[in-house]
Amino acid sequence: MSSTWRIRERSAFADLRRRGRRARSGPVSVTWLGHADAGTPPRVAYAIGKVVGGAVTRNRVRRRLQAVVATVAADLGPGSYLVGAGPAAADADFEGLRAALVEALVALPAPGGLAARPGAVPAGAA
Repeated sequence: MSSTWRIRERSAFADLRRRGRRARSGPVSVTWLGHADAGTPPRVAYAIGKVVGGAVTRNRVRRRLQAVVATVAADLGPGSYLVGAGPAAADADFEGLRAALVEALVALPAPGGLAARPGAVPAGAA
């Protein structure tokens, strides 16, 4: 399984918001922005707003999304990803979040999203 790096710089978040390509599926949204260095692992950040719930609920959703991203990390294309969650994510189970994430990633334009194209789903995602 491939690893991902975290996004910490404010400028990276601003670039994602301003120039990123977006896709949504169910309670999960993904914003992707490519970068020139294809040799680095994908960089991932999470945005779970207060509309999802209290701090405990938001942290639970964030941990679930991190686990879901870990299952597809090897298939992610190069670039930066911002994974967001809507209110329905608080009630979604792991498989529901995984299916929504995979659907959103497949909807992203190449080379973002899932590296296996066209529309291929990583092993165990179906």
